[in-house]
Amino acid sequence: MDKHGKVSVTLVESVASISFSHPQSNCLTSRLLIELTHSINNAALDKNVRVIVVRSEGEKSFCAGASFDEMLDIKDFKTGKEFFMHFARLLNEMRKCPKIIIARVHAKAVGGGVGIAAVSDYTMACNEASIRLGDLALGLGPFVVGPAIERKIGKTNFVTMSIDADWHDAFWAKQAGLFTKVFANKHDLDEAINTFAKKISVCSTEAIADMKKIFWEGTENWDSLLEARAEISGKLVLSEFTKKYMKNFKSLKSK
Repeated sequence: MDKHGKVSVTLVESVASISFSHPQSNCLTSRLLIELTHSINNAALDKNVRVIVVRSEGEKSFCAGASFDEMLDIKDFKTGKEFFMHFARLLNEMRKCPKIIIARVHAKAVGGGVGIAAVSDYTMACNEASIRLGDLALGLGPFVVGPAIERKIGKTNFVTMSIDADWHDAFWAKQAGLFTKVFANKHDLDEAINTFAKKISVCSTEAIADMKKIFWEGTENWDSLLEARAEISGKLVLSEFTKKYMKNFKSLKSK
């Protein structure tokens, strides 16, 4: 696995598979977020693409959320805001994409990973998957990903996840509305995704584009909303509390 992480795109029979990876549990760096955003945009514009599948590599983690290493290096508000704006741009690109986006969640998803699952149109998971919003323990909050998650699972469930920071299993996530379907294992998950993607790929692209406009009604203010949320995160990531927590966490992980 590339030590800096990577994003790869494959196109098979009009289905674009966008896969990301990072050796630190598939955490999201600025570089990966930019590449993911560009990949979604390119797929949206490509007439040969009719369905998009977002997935990650490895077995134990779908996505560990924001890169601790990069957050520790943030020294000023401008840099902090820009880091979280990368999340905002990715979510908005996925929201505006005129094609169906399927998320493949095969393992643990934290923070930004939950956001990716939430902003996708159809999220398919296996029973090994689980979700968590642990931002509060860091002295942060799920500010940028919050609107997408709240829209999918409702205010009450979003508040619960934001406060308790507990792991919630795949069946909780399905009941809450985040996961559309849950499968017994990764093999069944992949078979189901392939079948579903092929089914959607023969549908009218014009009808899907119009449907997606309806799906996302009421989110027209997200460009400005997510920027305002990025400013909150960009401020808090500079706090002594957050820096101390992340340093202690990295110290424990290195032992």
